[in-house]
Amino acid sequence: MGPAPAGEQLCGAIVEPEVMEPALGGTGKERKKAFSRKRTLAEPPAKGLLQPVKLSRAELYKEPTNEELNHLRETEILFHSSLLRLQVEELLKEVRLSEKKKDRIDAFLREVNQRVVRVPSVPETELTDQAWLPTGVRVPLHQVPYAVKGCFRFLPPAQVTVVGSYLLGTCIRPDINVDVALTMPREILQDKDGLNQRYFRKRALYLAHLAHHLAEDPLFGSVCFSYTNGCHLKPSLLLRPRGKDERLVTVRLHPCPPPDFFRPCRLLPTKNNVRSAWYRGQSAAGDGSPEPPTPHYNTWVLQDTALESHLQLLSTMLGSAQGLKDGVALLKVWLRQRELDKGQGGFTGFLVSMLVVFLVSTRKIHTTMSGYQVLRSVLQFLATTDLTVNGISLCLSSDPSLPALADFHQAFSVVFLDSSGRLNLCADVTASTYHQVQYEARLSMTLLDSRADNGFHLLLMTPKPMIRAFDHVLHLHPLSRLQAACHRLKLWPELQDNGGDYVSAALGPLTTLLEQGLGTRLNLLAHSRPPVPEWGISQDPPKHKDSGTLTLGLLLRPEGLTSILELGPEADQPEAAKFRQFWGFRSELRRFQDGAIREAVVWEAASMSQKRLIPHQVVTHLLALHTDIPETCVHYVGGPLDALIQGLKETSSTGEEALAVAVCCYDDLSRLLWGLEGLPLTVSAVQGAHPVLRYTEVFPPTPVRPAFSFYEPLQERSSLLPRLDKPCPAYVEPMIVVCHLEGSGQWPQDAEAVQRVRAAFQLRLAELLTQQHGLQCRATATHTDVLKDGFVFRIRVAYQREPQILKEVQSPEGMISLRDTPASLRLERDTRQLPLLTSALHGLQQQHPAFSGVARLAKRWVRAQLLGEGFTDESLDLVAAALFLHPEPFTPPSSPQVGFLRFLYLVSTFDWKNNPLIVNLNNELTVEEQVEIRSDFLAARAQLPVMVIVTPQDRKHSVWTQDGPSAQILQQLVVLAAEALPMLEKQLMDPRGPGDIRTVFRPPLDIYDVLIHLSPRHIPRHRQAVDSPAASFCRGLLSQPGPSSLMPVLGYDPPQLYLMQLREAFGDLALFFYDQHGGEVIGVLWKPTSFQPQPFKASSTKGRMVMSRGGELVMVPNVEAILEDFAVLGEGLVQTVEARSERWTV
Repeated sequence: MGPAPAGEQLCGAIVEPEVMEPALGGTGKERKKAFSRKRTLAEPPAKGLLQPVKLSRAELYKEPTNEELNHLRETEILFHSSLLRLQVEELLKEVRLSEKKKDRIDAFLREVNQRVVRVPSVPETELTDQAWLPTGVRVPLHQVPYAVKGCFRFLPPAQVTVVGSYLLGTCIRPDINVDVALTMPREILQDKDGLNQRYFRKRALYLAHLAHHLAEDPLFGSVCFSYTNGCHLKPSLLLRPRGKDERLVTVRLHPCPPPDFFRPCRLLPTKNNVRSAWYRGQSAAGDGSPEPPTPHYNTWVLQDTALESHLQLLSTMLGSAQGLKDGVALLKVWLRQRELDKGQGGFTGFLVSMLVVFLVSTRKIHTTMSGYQVLRSVLQFLATTDLTVNGISLCLSSDPSLPALADFHQAFSVVFLDSSGRLNLCADVTASTYHQVQYEARLSMTLLDSRADNGFHLLLMTPKPMIRAFDHVLHLHPLSRLQAACHRLKLWPELQDNGGDYVSAALGPLTTLLEQGLGTRLNLLAHSRPPVPEWGISQDPPKHKDSGTLTLGLLLRPEGLTSILELGPEADQPEAAKFRQFWGFRSELRRFQDGAIREAVVWEAASMSQKRLIPHQVVTHLLALHTDIPETCVHYVGGPLDALIQGLKETSSTGEEALAVAVCCYDDLSRLLWGLEGLPLTVSAVQGAHPVLRYTEVFPPTPVRPAFSFYEPLQERSSLLPRLDKPCPAYVEPMIVVCHLEGSGQWPQDAEAVQRVRAAFQLRLAELLTQQHGLQCRATATHTDVLKDGFVFRIRVAYQREPQILKEVQSPEGMISLRDTPASLRLERDTRQLPLLTSALHGLQQQHPAFSGVARLAKRWVRAQLLGEGFTDESLDLVAAALFLHPEPFTPPSSPQVGFLRFLYLVSTFDWKNNPLIVNLNNELTVEEQVEIRSDFLAARAQLPVMVIVTPQDRKHSVWTQDGPSAQILQQLVVLAAEALPMLEKQLMDPRGPGDIRTVFRPPLDIYDVLIHLSPRHIPRHRQAVDSPAASFCRGLLSQPGPSSLMPVLGYDPPQLYLMQLREAFGDLALFFYDQHGGEVIGVLWKPTSFQPQPFKASSTKGRMVMSRGGELVMVPNVEAILEDFAVLGEGLVQTVEARSERWTV
């Protein structure tokens, strides 16, 4: 993860405590360079903050010009706001080609044209006689079967035409592709070339001959083959210029037949043009039944005949309407961010261009509309129109010889006909892809209608890769297994139609099968086929099995996800046989409580984490049963991160059940408190205030029963004391509960007196709980510890007016005023805000079951990076909550895995300097209030913490980040998240399995100046480490929990106590970092300011030695003595102190 640069940044950043630089993109190294570069500039202290533009009075009140008035009127009519117009214009400026680059591309195209028409001709030979081909060139097509009738000769193209988006001005950077159609002379083709791949064979040979001659030309830096939109029958030749312009443009050569060469009636979707006798070596059927239609094959031929007519149609419609062109460019950006235009069957930019033409022709879009309005109109159309059910057509002709839309629906999943009425533009688009487009369009329309401030950024600037958009993904690898699936599913006609491409043939039936099986668990199923890579002209074309991996994304429904039962029809219903056939041996008859006897499938899942992975069982079972794809070929990625938050002995559970047990115990205790008799004042409220009670404790507590052999009993206090000759006992943290008492005039008005009364209540509470319910209690002046069912609760009595009493300040004149004090703020936070937050997040967990796993994974990762001390539990819980309350442009996560990836993305890309993170709990904040919060934030930015998190109960102060993180710690977290995200996504998308998933959780240790290694014997949470030890010490817990008569040792964690001593003694010289979950290492960073020589003072010689510099006595840190003190302070706990003295002059 490249820790060294991050560490250097952290070290250097300590010099001046200023507001953090935002990290919005780029790699960690790029950010580091930018960060260090910015630091060297002499700027005002608030650099990087957004500031209002200063205008003189004359400029401020100057009358607007006519041009400005027109501009404002246009903005009001054509856009939501001036900001949106500016954003759209800036984006279009970024993705459009500059005039200078267009000139260079035009010059290159002229050179290509001259060279293509000069390629020498070749005499006529049989199609199967390919000996004339030069030795360095391979035919870019799988010629299976090889034998085919017909002759071929090469002649230079009759016409060279630039087609596609380049001429229209709608192509977008960074990848500029220019499509060039080469019209093959009629002499090359024969009447029946539409049959049995003859046309495609000639097309491939034509390209092979071109490739050989163009590859020898010094103009081209790269000459290679690629498939057109992933179609294996239609290769194209890619040309790139040599030298500095190599990345400027890719010219794609597409051979095509002369106009009107093929008879359109022969290429209808109901016709057959690949004979079974030729393709399979046998007739279709012995009973003389008709040949199966080949609609996809026919479409691919038709596509080549329509290249110029489509260009003419597009240029007629879009030619002079700049708004339409802008709209097409924005739609292409929208598709690219969602990866919808990738691979075979993608929803390409050409399709959205034709969709704009259709909407113009049906008057749903006007040529005077702005690009933004075109974007909205197209998204609205996609969101509300299902082309898998009701196809559309650009054809205005009423010719009865044209096929009906129903014929196309029978042959294709998605139907959108061009102006000829014969070509389906969406022939390659699968139903799954179109439903994904529809789904994304609906989400985008909801986002646009909300008129959110950051709507533009979320819609067009936020990438949505599959691994981050879908809850679970699965990889089918190797692809050759789909060949067996085609045989099992009897897909011979589809194979014949797709030219032997068994991946395309099996994809539709495969997705339909899984959609049916997953049923109510599934919201959306999408597939991703990466584009087949380019290949050299001397190489054979990639085989179908080499075309990457087939990846399926599952967007799950939380409400149906965890059901272990698939309920079928009653046994005597006719549908029962179909149910049994579909589920195979998994289906069994069961009697239910209502007396019904039904077919049912029951899945094995005991814990919540196993229930989340039931789709894995469904998918592997159905694929093995119906397609002969074994489980070993299905690499399911749904829960690899679960291992990081699993309990010590529970490898099948991620702790939700243990958390629920603890919450149930708390509910029982709160009922006991409500029902207590004998308290002078009644209990008015009992509220939890601990991460366990909001389901976000990384490792939930388990009921404890101490083994007395590990302790010295203190009978007078009914307590235990750890024995020195035993390993450190298990860590037990009490769960904080706030108990509010009713108001009364008897409460004193003095702060100290209130504390004494509260202490009396704490004692009385312990007495009553012991007397009335037999609970083991221990009371102090500030809290009462209660042992119930093996869990320890720390009850704190609260009086609602106490914070106000602490705010009262008396002036010398005797006037009393209210002013916030540290004590009042702390008390208000602990007794009012923390219980409210815990309650709100508890409710969020009930609404979104994945919240617990996401928050716990996030905290586990932050602490594993040794940065846990800088962030409160509550701040990290709120960042995780934001992923569920404001998931745009995604939907709320249904699995911890995808939620954690989005957490890393949010942390690494959010502009913490210029924006507050608004977490709208219970949807209490209106849009107007959020706007007001943002303006207040900018006005008071200098007084606010580095990281600002706003909730409905905390709108101005960001109480959960007041004490941290510092600018440098937050910057370090941003850098680490930006490096961890692509690494983890790459691991999860690896079809061979994710490998070692713990890599991104391991901290970068080489950034630290000193490492203090601790003894595992005295680390109570040693087994919670990222790399859990194979063996550890017994921690003094009995395996069978039961009632205990003595209170266990609470909060005893030697490493944390050691850290407190280190910070107290050496906090002015160094920063200390530690992973509280079983870390064996404390990282130490020296503060650079502490190494600057200081004038000699007898009062501040701690940790320093006196040296003579230039005749003056100065003090510098005595590093050797400090390191020795580290070891002395931690005697018994510290194993070694590893100094990295090369970083600093000792």
